Amino acid sequence: MEMEQTVTYLVLIPLMPLVGALVIGLLHMFTCTTRPLSERLYGILGVTGPVIATILAVKTFFELKGMPEEGRYFSQKVFTWFNVGELDVAMGFLADPLSVLMLLFVTFIGTLIHFYSIGYMAGDENFGKFFAYLNLFLGSMLILVLADGPVVMFVGWEGVGLCSYLLISFYSKERDNVLAGNKAFIVNRIGDLGFILGMSLLFWAIGSGGFDYLSLRENASALAPGMGLAICLLLFVGATGKSAQIPLYVWLPDAMAGPTPVSALIHAATMVTAGVYMVARFSFLYVQAPLAGAVVAWVGILTALLAAIFGMFQKDIKKVLAYSTVSQLGYMFAGVGVAAYSAGIFHVFTHAFFKALLFLGAGSVICALHHQQDIWKMGGLKAKMPTTYWTMLIGCLALAGCPLLSGFFSKDEILYMALANGYPGVWLVGVLVAAMTAYYTFRMFFLVFHGSARDEEAYAHAKESPKVMTVPLVILAIGAVFAGYLNLPAIFGGHQQVTHWLAGSLVEHHPHASLGLELLAIAASIAAFAIGAFIAYRKFGQGAEEPEFQGFAKFAYNLFYVDQFYHAVIVRPYKAFGAAIQRTLEPYVTDGHVKLSSLLYQLIGQAFKVFQVGYVRIYAIYMVIGLSLMSLFLSQTLN
Repeated sequence: MEMEQTVTYLVLIPLMPLVGALVIGLLHMFTCTTRPLSERLYGILGVTGPVIATILAVKTFFELKGMPEEGRYFSQKVFTWFNVGELDVAMGFLADPLSVLMLLFVTFIGTLIHFYSIGYMAGDENFGKFFAYLNLFLGSMLILVLADGPVVMFVGWEGVGLCSYLLISFYSKERDNVLAGNKAFIVNRIGDLGFILGMSLLFWAIGSGGFDYLSLRENASALAPGMGLAICLLLFVGATGKSAQIPLYVWLPDAMAGPTPVSALIHAATMVTAGVYMVARFSFLYVQAPLAGAVVAWVGILTALLAAIFGMFQKDIKKVLAYSTVSQLGYMFAGVGVAAYSAGIFHVFTHAFFKALLFLGAGSVICALHHQQDIWKMGGLKAKMPTTYWTMLIGCLALAGCPLLSGFFSKDEILYMALANGYPGVWLVGVLVAAMTAYYTFRMFFLVFHGSARDEEAYAHAKESPKVMTVPLVILAIGAVFAGYLNLPAIFGGHQQVTHWLAGSLVEHHPHASLGLELLAIAASIAAFAIGAFIAYRKFGQGAEEPEFQGFAKFAYNLFYVDQFYHAVIVRPYKAFGAAIQRTLEPYVTDGHVKLSSLLYQLIGQAFKVFQVGYVRIYAIYMVIGLSLMSLFLSQTLN
C-alpha cells in the first residue's frame, strides 16, 4: 500500500538558484553603471545556489533510497496556485525515482558548469548578468523536473525557453546572435502550442480526478484509445520543439551563438533533455497508445540519422557537437518510443556527462585559440593542452560508443530494446548512425589535436586552460567512463540498478529476448564504432587539408537547405500575409479606434464650445442654474 511522505525542503532545491539569480541580477542592475562588483564575488554568489541544490538533491536521493520500493516518493505542496471549476492546481513538487535521477545529474553537472564559467567568462563586461541568467536557467529546469503535475511542469518548461533566448543572444551586439535567440524562442513556441493542447485534452478527458501525475496515472485507464493517441501526439509536438527533433530541430545548432558554458548547460543538463523526460513521465499514457510510441521512435531515429549526416560535414567545432546532441536525442526518443523508457532515460543520464565534457573541452580549445571555432584552422594541440586532450578523448570515445565506456552501455541498451521489442528498422538505422557518430566525432578530434598546426599564430599562443576550467573536465571525464556501469546488464555481470531504480516511476515491460539476439546487438554496436573510428583515423589521423565540398557533401554541409526552405515556405508568406493585414485592416481597425476617439472628443468640444461666451454675468447664470438643479436633486433624493 502506498503511503505519501511529505517533506518541506523540496521547494528549496529550485529556490536556491532562483534566489541566486534574483540577488545577482539586482546587484548587476544597480552597480553596473557605477562601480561594478568584482568577478570573484559574482562567482561565489553564482555557484552558491547550485551547490546547495546539489547537496539537497543528494539528501533527497538517500532519503528516497531508504524507503520501501512501493510508494517511493516525497511530495510538497507549497501553496494552492489556482482553483477554477474542477481544475485545482497547487504549486507542488514530487520527488520520485525518475525526478530524483534527473535531479542528481542536473544539479551536479549544472554546478560544474557554473564553476567552469568563472574561468571562461573572466573579463566579460556582463559577467554578473551571465551568472544571473545561468542560475535562472538551472532553477527553471529544476522546477520542470520536480513538478508534481503538467501545469507546474509547464512553468519550468517556459522558464528554460526564456533562459535559452536570453543566453543564446547573450552577445547581443552582434545581429546574428540575436537572430539565433529569436529563432530558438519562436520555434519553441510552436512546440509549446502542441504541449498546451495536449495538456488541455488530458484535463478534459481525465483531469477531474486530479491533475497531478499520481492522480493521472491512476485514472489513465479511463482514456478512450483515440483520445489517448491524440494527447500523446500533441505532447510529443511539444517535445520536438524543446528537444530539437524533426521538424523543429533547426534552432539547436544556432544556439551555439551563446557562450560555450551555455551550450554545455543546454545540451547536457537542461533544456533539450526536457522533452525526453516529459515522454518518460507520461509513460502511463504512451504504453496505452503504441502507435504514438512508434511515431516517437521513428521520428527520433530519423532525426538521429539526419543530424549525423549534418555532423559529418560541419567545420565549426561547436556545431559538430550540436548536431551530435540532436542525433543523441534521437536515440533517446527511439528508446522511449519503443517503450524502453528506462533505457532512454539512462542515455539521458550518461549523455549528460560526456556531452558536458565535450562542450567544456571545446570551450577550453576555443579560449586557447582566441575564440577560433573552425576545426580546419586547428591542429597539433595535443602537446599544448594535455589535460584537455585526454579528457576530450574520453568524451569522444563515450560519444562514439566505445566498448566499456558509458555511451556504449546506454546506446547499446536502446538498440537492443528496439530489436527485442519488434522494431528491427529502428535498430538497423540506429546501428548505421552509430558508425556515422564514431566517424564525425573522431574527424573532429583528429583535426583539432593531431597533425600540424594550420594557424601558426593562434597555435603559438595556445596554452592549457586554468584549473577552474580543467578540474571540471577531469570530473566529467570520470563520469563519462563510469556512469554506464550503474546500469550494467546481466550479460556483463551487472544488475541494471538504474532500470530497477526507475521501475516505480515508469510503466514498461521488459521483453525476454534470447541471448543470441543480445549478442547480435552488442556485436553490431562494436562493429559500428570500430568501422566509423577507423575510417576517421585513415582520413584525418595524421591531419588533412580542408576539402572543397561537391555534390552530396555540399548539400549536407548546407544542411539540405532546410532553413532556406522554411524561410521560403513559412516565414516569407507569413510576413507577406501580416503586411497585407496591416495595410488592409490597420487604417480601419487599429487606427480606426484612435481616430474615432479623437473625433468623439472633437464633437463633445464643439458641443460645449457654444456655452463659452466670455462674459462673467453669463457664467454667474450657469452657476445659479447648476446650484438650483443640485438643490432640486438633493431635495428629491432626501424625500
